[in-house]
Amino acid sequence: MIESRVTRLFGRAYPHLAKRRKWVALGVYSVVTAFSFIAAYLLRFAGEIPAAYAETLILALALLVPIRVGCHLAFGVTTGRWRYASLTDLGRLMVSVTAGSLLFVGLTWGVAQFGPRVPVGVILIEWILTAYLIAGQWAVYRTAYEWIRHSSPGADLRRVLIVGAGEAGDQLLRELQRAGRGVYDPVGFIDDDPLKSGTSMQGVRVLGRVDELGDVVAATDADEIIVAMPSVGPRAMRRIVSACQKTGVPYRVLPGIAAVLSGSVSLDQLRQVRIEDLLGREPIELQLPSLAADVGGRVVLVTGAAGSIGGELCRQIALHGPACLILLDQAESPLYFTQRELAADHPDLRLVTIIGDVRDTTAVARVFDRFGPDRVFHAAAYKHVPLMEENVRAAIENNVMGTHTVIRASERAGVEKLVLISTDKAVRPSSVMGASKRAAELLLLRAAHRCPGTAWYAVRFGNVLGSAGSVIPLFKKQLATGKPITVTHEEVTRYFMTIPEAVQLVLQASLLDEARGRIAMLDMGQPVKIMDLARDLIRLAGRVEGVDAEIEIVGLRPGEKLHEELTAPQERAVPTAVDKIHVLLDPDGPLPDPLERLCPEVPGVLAEVPEAQLRRLLMALANESHDAGAVAAEHPASA
Repeated sequence: MIESRVTRLFGRAYPHLAKRRKWVALGVYSVVTAFSFIAAYLLRFAGEIPAAYAETLILALALLVPIRVGCHLAFGVTTGRWRYASLTDLGRLMVSVTAGSLLFVGLTWGVAQFGPRVPVGVILIEWILTAYLIAGQWAVYRTAYEWIRHSSPGADLRRVLIVGAGEAGDQLLRELQRAGRGVYDPVGFIDDDPLKSGTSMQGVRVLGRVDELGDVVAATDADEIIVAMPSVGPRAMRRIVSACQKTGVPYRVLPGIAAVLSGSVSLDQLRQVRIEDLLGREPIELQLPSLAADVGGRVVLVTGAAGSIGGELCRQIALHGPACLILLDQAESPLYFTQRELAADHPDLRLVTIIGDVRDTTAVARVFDRFGPDRVFHAAAYKHVPLMEENVRAAIENNVMGTHTVIRASERAGVEKLVLISTDKAVRPSSVMGASKRAAELLLLRAAHRCPGTAWYAVRFGNVLGSAGSVIPLFKKQLATGKPITVTHEEVTRYFMTIPEAVQLVLQASLLDEARGRIAMLDMGQPVKIMDLARDLIRLAGRVEGVDAEIEIVGLRPGEKLHEELTAPQERAVPTAVDKIHVLLDPDGPLPDPLERLCPEVPGVLAEVPEAQLRRLLMALANESHDAGAVAAEHPASA
């Protein structure tokens, strides 16, 4: 009987209090502060406060309470929901209480001289009591809430609020009511469409807009938010995620418009929001209906097959029925795992796994002679900019001479098509890595003139999210280990795409006649500020910058640019038949020969010269090539 009355009373009062959560919290915290301060005086003076201190206690308390309120607001203590209090919230509380005590000491001891100084013992006792009582109040509230919840009908159901009252939201609701029956209780929709406001689907009403998410969560007592808007763009997703984070309620996202269109939405598709969802541009989705005709039934060789791009190339090529897929890489363990994955996914595909180095002319020739590949995707390269600054000779041997080896082997074997993976760092390069990739581009463009019977392609794109050694895995590791996120410069920007997007670009460009003998590139939209990327990751990790996560500016590393470029000033980008893919046209002029420039004594053989001299030769070659390029606007597509 008593339990029932308490439950009903709590149910009536809770929605009204929840709507005013911040002010209720500040009121409770102020009462806790006043109690702790008075109790600290009583404890310090054994229950009898001297008259001199009693006269100033009220004045000191009138100063302490606003300081505590301001610090709680500044450090986000009032934004957390008590029944979801975590170690992160406890950390914010300790920082806020400590900062408030230090500020109070500074003011009462140095500025506001209205009587005897507040004793150090009182300050320490109040600091302990305030932190302990607020944290204890969270624990008591959580315990009481769970008790009331489990003592009421339907107590075990998880109350879910769905963002998006469209097709995806409708399918998710049906799945929640079917597979989630007895576990989930859909309590409402959120949608910005004014025509949907107040309407309902299957008895579940649209309760408000995204901007009203916090009030709706409080009114419905939602336990979780699910974003069912798989086609929403990054800007809108940023706004939705920000609104979800402010509620303090766990949230997940339903990905994949394809699943919605096919009617196959299921609860196991729900996942956490990823950084890819918040990219500052719309993801590229390229259709490849003719790829099966291009690689189907043919022998395909992928160099660098164990790398991020090479591995994804193998995955997507394997889907289109090649007669044989050859994986070539020098990294034994990564190559082993790539081969295992492909064999499991495509048991009928003939896979050949070769541990080899593209710098080894004999080994490369042996592969071509034995298997006679029809298609070659050359993804083998050293890519880490600072590391290549310290290993100039290795960068030239692998990225330049290795490319030369693969190109010459392709010429001798009569390969029908070769695709070179390039990078935006090859544009007016400031790094050895970028210069070596520009030299590789030159080798391919010269081969297009020399051997028109083969279709030669180079594909240039920016950074890929999640590749080995890239910025996102590094940031995540730093967050996980409690270290500051290291950003090179506050204004540094980069172009980004996902690994599947990059590979789709490579494969799509390899099908374009107008890209034959040229460099293809993707219109990647606006560059992304690395500082914004770091802050997004901190928010997605449920942390607060300056409280439990830090960003450290470490300065640009050797060879790095502040802003990358996709085209040189002398290059002209022209559209192709595929939206978002362009080809680059250089001005007229002879193409410099990287072998003659880098190996003047014996072309193709690096002389034993100091690395400093090799660096100068390489950088001069790469940067002069943009001024003296030779792929003219009237250059025939078959050249």
